[in-house]
Amino acid sequence: MRMTLRQLAVFVAVAQEGTVTKASEAVRLTQSAASMALADLEDGLGAPLFDRLGKRLQLNDLGRYLLPQALEILGRCEAFEQAAKGELQSVDLRIGATLTISDYLMPDLMADFLKIRPKAHLQLQVGNTRQMIEAVNQFQLDLALIEGSCHLPQLHCIPWRNDELAVCCAPNHPLVQLNRPLHPQDFNYVEWILREEGSGTREIFDHAILPDLEHAKIRLTLGHNEAILKIVAGGLGISCISKLAIAPLLKEQQLVVLHTPFWQLSRPLFMLAHRQKYQGPGLKAFMNFCGIPLKGEEGE
Repeated sequence: MRMTLRQLAVFVAVAQEGTVTKASEAVRLTQSAASMALADLEDGLGAPLFDRLGKRLQLNDLGRYLLPQALEILGRCEAFEQAAKGELQSVDLRIGATLTISDYLMPDLMADFLKIRPKAHLQLQVGNTRQMIEAVNQFQLDLALIEGSCHLPQLHCIPWRNDELAVCCAPNHPLVQLNRPLHPQDFNYVEWILREEGSGTREIFDHAILPDLEHAKIRLTLGHNEAILKIVAGGLGISCISKLAIAPLLKEQQLVVLHTPFWQLSRPLFMLAHRQKYQGPGLKAFMNFCGIPLKGEEGE
């Protein structure tokens, strides 16, 4: 058979976007041309690559198996073409980050990277750890920086840097007024304002703190750090959240950190990448900038 790069590009775009309409926009083809390219590819292979669910297309087993190879072919072709022109491969990356990382670490990280690669194009997608894992697993992102853990064997979860959480509350909270060392039982009946399940921050709370609370009272769960901190600073409940997020309100004396040496609240942050993802020069440059070992350097 003779498949074309256009057919592979449409296949990848449909896998990432979920519909032919969105895929056609991504590859700059008309919808009919994209549909024909996909149909011709499937005809040439003699098997469908997607399950049709109304207008949405979802990769089937064969499609999931072939997607990493299609991505690698397209990546290598782009590198080949630019090398032939005497150009450095452009950096065009889709990066994911969980909320704490996106708010407090990504702005400086991306700005510093763009200083050394001013022509780079970086797209940032934000979500919780569970959402980032799914996006990397489906090849919708080139890589993601996450707060939680990942145990999928097809994904490479690489330690990146460390972060520390803290238990915080408003200065007038009753726990602050105790004027004695705190104990885990002091937190049994207080109201907690926490991140949603699926976030890395919530994962730490559930494993490090919740087992010690026989009568835990989780008053609210919210999807954003800033909303949680404003509520807590207003006097409603306490929270467990990254010190990176707490720092601005500590300086303004709207929050205080409670001393809880009986809980281990430090955690690693990770870079997440698919093991079958082709690491082109652009992706390698960003990973190297973040201090991440490249393939062949991890000691695996």
